[in-house]
Amino acid sequence: MTGQSIRVESLEAWLQTDVPARQLAVQQLRDRIVISDTSIQAWVEVQPQPAAGDGALAGIPFGAKDIIETANLPTEYGSPLYKGRRGTADAAIIRQLRGAGAILLGKTHTAAFAYFTPAVTRNPRNLDHTPGGSSSGSAAAVAAGMIPFALGTQTLGSVLRPASYCGITGFKPTYGLFSMDGVLPMARSLDTLGFFTATARDMLALWRALGQPAAPQADVTFGVPDPLPNVDPAMADAFQAALATLRVERLPIGSMLDRLAKETRVVMFYEGARFHEPRYRQFGDQLQDLAALVREGLEISDTRYQEALGFIVESKQQIAAAFQTTPVILSPAATGPAPRGLSSTGDPRMNAPWTALGVPAISIPMPVAGLPLGLQLTAARGEDVRVLHTAVRIAGLLEGV
Repeated sequence: MTGQSIRVESLEAWLQTDVPARQLAVQQLRDRIVISDTSIQAWVEVQPQPAAGDGALAGIPFGAKDIIETANLPTEYGSPLYKGRRGTADAAIIRQLRGAGAILLGKTHTAAFAYFTPAVTRNPRNLDHTPGGSSSGSAAAVAAGMIPFALGTQTLGSVLRPASYCGITGFKPTYGLFSMDGVLPMARSLDTLGFFTATARDMLALWRALGQPAAPQADVTFGVPDPLPNVDPAMADAFQAALATLRVERLPIGSMLDRLAKETRVVMFYEGARFHEPRYRQFGDQLQDLAALVREGLEISDTRYQEALGFIVESKQQIAAAFQTTPVILSPAATGPAPRGLSSTGDPRMNAPWTALGVPAISIPMPVAGLPLGLQLTAARGEDVRVLHTAVRIAGLLEGV
């Protein structure tokens, strides 16, 4: 396909072209960013870093969330307190991607310290709305066609929720599958790397390019939580419409998921407060929302923390049994469409339980007339390829393919 132009937002298209064509497309992307990012503000800095090896991703650019360490580029944690800070070494995931030939195009905005103080980034689908957080810049950059894939992180819902809000695909692999070395922690027992692509097919293509097993999986019966989660009417309608195309079974896990969202927050506050306490002692209320987290988290006793961890362990056993009969469980990827304004990054309670469970989870767009809404698919720990293949199949059904 030498000499042909690449559909720059499609990772599949990049993978189907030769390296010279990819090099030309990188310049196309840089030109697009110059025009688009004045309004969207997805990027902290665009300064392509050369590949460190050769492989399936040779010459393909990507963006990285600003809590991921990168040599020769900013790593400012989304905070003005660290303005001008530049990394001296690449995080493990950056080394892996550059080693596979990918080009780190630059750093994308994040909510400060990957918590709730919003970044400046706007939602490309409607600039008056948030793109979600905390991986706001990565999600927006992919949604705007500025980059074929980008890196995010998730402690509660910081990959799946922005993907839902921005109308793209976000994937949180099984906890621990990809190294978090060189990524700013929040809660080490929850923090997970994630990826953004335009489509589910692109996500599966990225998975293969990373050398992960990707054999096709048999069709499965789907489970849905019972009772269904309490979400906005627009999300409830879209979710029910999606279910109408599938064979589903009700699972008595709704109450467990509700409590799990609360217990996950306890774990995040306890662990996040203790990690960031030295930073709080230095900066105090200049940390904004993070300062409040530290103060509240330090009030959580060891006993309460252990109680929360205990419930998570019990829930893992319960959900493992559910996956035995319904290998993929479906739920809304957010409580509704992206909130208006930039003062809030949205509610993570649809995603937090699955993060605590450590299972793979993906958000794919549902066909809607207004602001984007995502469908969340989850599978048992280690069943990443199952959830990816199923996402591709359901995306096709929802699109009428």
